[in-house]
Amino acid sequence: MEMESYVVVHNVAKRHNVGTLARSATAFGVSELIVVGRRDFNAFGSHGSTSHLAFRHFHSLLEARSFLKEKGCDICGVEITDDAVAVNQHPFKRSTAFLVGNEGTGLSAKECEICDFFVYIPQYGSGTASLNVTVAASIVLHHFAVWAGFSERIRDGNKFVVAEKPAKQVKRNFCAETVDAIIEERKSRKQNASEFFDGDGNAQSSSNLLEGLFSDDQ
Repeated sequence: MEMESYVVVHNVAKRHNVGTLARSATAFGVSELIVVGRRDFNAFGSHGSTSHLAFRHFHSLLEARSFLKEKGCDICGVEITDDAVAVNQHPFKRSTAFLVGNEGTGLSAKECEICDFFVYIPQYGSGTASLNVTVAASIVLHHFAVWAGFSERIRDGNKFVVAEKPAKQVKRNFCAETVDAIIEERKSRKQNASEFFDGDGNAQSSSNLLEGLFSDDQ
């Protein structure tokens, strides 16, 4: 059975880290980078790798989980938990999506709920409590690629050969939606906007307005 890997980005605080994650994802054979929540990101640090990587967007973690389960994927949280297994033990069974946490707080309770298992990266020095999220993802993705038996990319001199870029080049810092998804989102925004006014056409309080704008049902 052919194995695939995915990276799920949900609560990464520094949006430019997504560009660096994309670079690592292309290096280690990731099939898709899945962005949950906000669709925009900073491609800084990608060195053009975003042109070679498929992106997919979901509004909620549950939508992302449903898609990955249809793909037959396990969801692996990269986090130090009580039941986390060292990544160098390769506790993988099938295609796997890796969920990386926030740089400061790690994976949230909601994020942990959609994970099937967890891995952590053993450390052997005493100078830091944790790794940068992009460094951690790179290590984990490399271990999965080794376990899955991905074919090593050919080299030319002291570099790996890069595939030709697609003919159509667009500035990649936004996850495009399907037409149907865009229509549904616009309908939702209009509905939310209409609820900000009472029956007499008066605007609701600012606290209610903000709650409606920034509510998180993921």
